[in-house]
Amino acid sequence: MPVSGLPPYDEGNIFARILRGEIPARKVLEDEHALAFHDIAPQAPVHVLVIPKGRYVSVADFSASAGAEEVAGFWRAVGQVARQLGLESQGYRVLTNMGEDAGQEVPHFHVHILGGRRLGPMLAKQG
Repeated sequence: MPVSGLPPYDEGNIFARILRGEIPARKVLEDEHALAFHDIAPQAPVHVLVIPKGRYVSVADFSASAGAEEVAGFWRAVGQVARQLGLESQGYRVLTNMGEDAGQEVPHFHVHILGGRRLGPMLAKQG
């Protein structure tokens, strides 16, 4: 059941289409809980998206609706991708956006793994 106040899941979103194999992606990892692939418009030398295989619009939806095994499997995949890409020694950022004000572009819960250079401050300063 969706979390109150969140938009319904859109089966036509690009990540749902990638999961169904309708759109290709440069995969980094895939297991029963998650799919990780390179972002098509990278914001850092390493920019990978990790998405759960279920129908979740946000971290709130995912944490409230997914089973314990799915939650653990998803976060293990995030860590595995970071290790696989050699990001542990220099550091990396894990980021998720929810809603228009945060800049969420695809209404399917996902995290960005960014690394490969010094990333700087988390938020732009307001003028």
